[in-house]
Amino acid sequence: MSEAASELARLRAALTAAEARAEVAESELAQTRAVVSCSEAMIQELKLEIAKLRRDKYGISSERRARLIDQLELQLEELETAATEDGLAAEHAAEKASTVRVFTRRHSVRKPFPDHLPRERVVVEAPAACTCCGSDRIVKMGEDITETLEVIPRQWKVIQTVREKFTCRACEKISQPPAPFHAIPRGWAGPSLIAMLVFEKYSQHQPLNRQAERFAREGVDLSLSTLADLVGHATVALPPIHALIEAHARAAHRLHGDDTTVPLLARGGAKSGPPPCIPSSSRPK
Repeated sequence: MSEAASELARLRAALTAAEARAEVAESELAQTRAVVSCSEAMIQELKLEIAKLRRDKYGISSERRARLIDQLELQLEELETAATEDGLAAEHAAEKASTVRVFTRRHSVRKPFPDHLPRERVVVEAPAACTCCGSDRIVKMGEDITETLEVIPRQWKVIQTVREKFTCRACEKISQPPAPFHAIPRGWAGPSLIAMLVFEKYSQHQPLNRQAERFAREGVDLSLSTLADLVGHATVALPPIHALIEAHARAAHRLHGDDTTVPLLARGGAKSGPPPCIPSSSRPK
């Protein structure tokens, strides 16, 4: 029995050693994958940067180069995601094998969050007594703040404007408050919705059909013709705003303008053109 027990102990020790070697090998493989993924992402980022620099210097010489930049951006997105996944897997594998050095991926320095964003202060409840001796004679000596960026998903709502009717018992005249102002006469779309449609279409380059599909996924079914009709009405409502902006610019003390040109991207090569805006100044001379 003693020989059998010693043999069993030897086999268990050998199995434990084999499992440890397997964990080390698995961790080293994960570290290697993380290094390769990080290197591929870095190479792809440099390729994209070179392509953009060539475009800025020589212009868009062909449609093929524009498609190449788009493809490089998509590939960089996939490689960055894969590099993050492999880096996390390497960290988890290194926790099991303490003898393997953890691969640390270098990240760019993140800019601080803008000051204009609202801050929601969430204070973690402090203990009522000392966690060491149990005394309740504890006083605050400072605090550490960790900021987490969060987003509020878009919410749809229907505003019900109630116009109550009243009748006079003396003269029997019926009165009612006037209807609220709408950017579109007898319209059903609010000004924020109309502004969002126009901004997404012309500034974010989102066609109306894609916007309609996104709205449908959010539970609001608006047809393409309906959205196009809203954009058409918006073009009629915007000229007064344009006139106010023009009047404000012309009322300035000075309008700055010169013959300085700026490089513009054009098909077939770069060219020079006038600046896209004319600055004004309201300061007195």
